[in-house]
Amino acid sequence: MRNRFLIWAATALAVLATPLAAHEFWISPRAYEVPAGEVLLADLRVGAEFQGSTYSFVPVNFKRFELVLGGTTHEVTGRAGDQPALNQALDGTGLVTVVHVTRDYSLRYNKWQKFVDFVEHKDFAGAQERHRARGLSETGFTELYSRHAKSLMALGGTQGKDRRVGLETEIVAETNPYAPGVTRVSVRVFYKDAPRADTQVELFERAPDGSVSITYHRTDGAGRVTLPVKPGHEYLVDSVVLRELDPQTPTDAVWESLWASLTFRIPG
Repeated sequence: MRNRFLIWAATALAVLATPLAAHEFWISPRAYEVPAGEVLLADLRVGAEFQGSTYSFVPVNFKRFELVLGGTTHEVTGRAGDQPALNQALDGTGLVTVVHVTRDYSLRYNKWQKFVDFVEHKDFAGAQERHRARGLSETGFTELYSRHAKSLMALGGTQGKDRRVGLETEIVAETNPYAPGVTRVSVRVFYKDAPRADTQVELFERAPDGSVSITYHRTDGAGRVTLPVKPGHEYLVDSVVLRELDPQTPTDAVWESLWASLTFRIPG
């Protein structure tokens, strides 16, 4: 028990110390298609270009961790320090949506260029100008950030569909990626109760040989974008919200970013 506690404490401290804000966060199933009755296994990953380190099941670091099957939500359970973070059996068959929401983290910008790189990469036009117009310093300011991740797994069958699960920002697949002959997947991006129109969506594609390619897309007026996909390839869809914060809040943060992600694999 003591050893498990030490592992949990070390993991929690490692996560707290890692500069996560510049990287994607995603749910990474060990297998996306799982026979009925077998255990669902998935890692939590943080990294860049669809490559990253795995993180343990650490309850203090997340607000939600759930499995949704057929409209029923099941809490993910485990022991602190468990890897993979998801290691759970589930009765039933069909499309399973794995949901994970992290707690809030903070990042301090000591170099203006780091903020510039971030807002340009994620296509936040005018963020630099708004920062200066607010009279904020270009160094020594803080951003809050949190992750709102989903993954689609097929358990003993492919029937079913993804749906909104109430995340503050969320990517919803309108196409079941495990249906036969899928070559395009339509997704919608939401922030609060509204679709995010004309917003950037980043698509990471991992080929069977492990190589990764990245393409950029934009949602239409309904928050929808149709993404090209290939058999046997794994995908990470990423979209980020950036909003202003009042620096007088207890955190003293002046920006907040909310990162939405969705992972799936096309059979083949």
